Amino acid sequence: MTDRIAPGPAAFAIMVVLCAIWGLQQVAIKLTLAGISPVLQVGLRSAIAAVLVFGWARLRGIPLFRADGSLRPGLLAGTLFALEFVCIYAGLEYTNASRMVVFLYTAPCFTVLGLHWFVPGERIGLRHGLGVALAFVGIVVAFAENMWRVPTGIPSGHTAADFWLGDLLGVLAAVLWAATTVVIRASGLARIHAARVLLYQLAVSAAIVLPASFLMGEHGITDPSPSVLLGFVYQVVIVAFASYLAWFWLLTKFLASRLMVFSFLTPLFGVAFGVLLLGERMSAQFGLAALLVVAGIMLVNAPARR
Repeated sequence: MTDRIAPGPAAFAIMVVLCAIWGLQQVAIKLTLAGISPVLQVGLRSAIAAVLVFGWARLRGIPLFRADGSLRPGLLAGTLFALEFVCIYAGLEYTNASRMVVFLYTAPCFTVLGLHWFVPGERIGLRHGLGVALAFVGIVVAFAENMWRVPTGIPSGHTAADFWLGDLLGVLAAVLWAATTVVIRASGLARIHAARVLLYQLAVSAAIVLPASFLMGEHGITDPSPSVLLGFVYQVVIVAFASYLAWFWLLTKFLASRLMVFSFLTPLFGVAFGVLLLGERMSAQFGLAALLVVAGIMLVNAPARR
């Protein structure tokens, strides 16, 4: 297994940019939902982005088809990736977005534990564990205002108690996200080019999610307005193609446990962009939450004393 190093300032900067991109994706999803069904969004995004990755790899001369033992873990990672998004969108049928964010962002906690157990080079100490816990507390603080409210707008036929099912699906999505990262680091995927790792996930995801959208009876594309198309193009080109390619490249170079804690910034960026672009309200405790998340990230990535 190729050794990974602790991320430095350049990797930190890339991760902050990626988290901002992923946070803005929440705004793009809201815009796109006005005209494209949610699960169909995921499937189309994966399918088109897979074509972009394939074309980019061919232009760069990156070999995509080799008998190197990466097929089975690649199919597994792609399946986990697809099921994660199915759980997220299915869970949002029962619970609200604030609760989903809190449960989904238990993923870095599961990831750090999984890497600690299954990847020898990713073992963590008490300081790293405390940093992850501190950052997660920041996420809880950020969304605590709506955390304990029963979701509004529950579909007909569901009871108020059903929001626990949405919470459970959020936790399951977090476990699947963590499992995807662990599979990538603990298998032959850790030794192949980032474009191949991403292509596995996008292609398998499209193959699973597109039929799922049909079986769920989604309405499909109902209003291809400019704002809907703009939000969808952002998800495909910026998020699924460019940002995921950068993310998997980082995983081939640096310790995943140190990078994963940065993902706690994503929902905070999502809130900030919602305030700036959608006129949403920011809670009073948001500043404290941001400080806790940043402190946790710094604690995890602070250099060890010699």
